[in-house]
Amino acid sequence: MLQGFKDFIMRGNVIELAVAVVIGTAFTALVNSVVEGLIDPLIAALGGGGDLSDTWTVGVGNGAEISFGLVVGAILNFLVIAAVVYFLVVMPMNTLAKRRKAGVEPEPPAPAEDVLLLQEIRDLLAARRDV
Repeated sequence: MLQGFKDFIMRGNVIELAVAVVIGTAFTALVNSVVEGLIDPLIAALGGGGDLSDTWTVGVGNGAEISFGLVVGAILNFLVIAAVVYFLVVMPMNTLAKRRKAGVEPEPPAPAEDVLLLQEIRDLLAARRDV
């Protein structure tokens, strides 16, 4: 059971996914600070509140409030993150794919012969271990 767990953890895609989650969390914190530090105060100044969560609130009784400003802030966070991902990741990758398809950008080089041989040995050893 522990060997299976170790094999699962040592797969490359699990480690890459973990790194992506950590970087995504850091990126989200960065975008949130930009939205909360720059965009929220500008919108709050237009709406008359101190911060976006205090802007456009409606009391519904028993001390409860509906905060439209909080919803607008979440929408802004989403739009800023989506725009950054699109312009810094998706658009450059699409441009690179078009260049490669048109022959302007060369394809990445194929792995060297020794790397291919090492990969084959690795696969054979892994198949032998599974038997």
